Amino acid sequence: MTAYTGQELLDALTEKGLKDWQGRTDSIGTRLLTGDFATGLELVNRIGAAAEEAGHHPDITLTFPHVDVQLTSHDTGAVTERDFDLAGRISELAASAGVKADSAAD
Repeated sequence: MTAYTGQELLDALTEKGLKDWQGRTDSIGTRLLTGDFATGLELVNRIGAAAEEAGHHPDITLTFPHVDVQLTSHDTGAVTERDFDLAGRISELAASAGVKADSAAD
């Protein structure tokens, strides 16, 4: 399993079209602008269901008015394909809920 870090991680985010996600030291993350708590809670529940289905679980913070999501593969200490796959699914869930990512978040 390939572990992505540094420039390789940033390049992979671009190649995979995950423009709403930012590369970090050993993870990828996004801030989803839900606008209200109820929308955020519904989105968190959808993300949780997708994570259970994938057998891969993100760190999620629900606040008013956004949801922060961070993904890493703890067994490798880096980002792997599992993280990219779940990030893509989370982006799809957000888009279907009419939720956009905060492009300025880091």
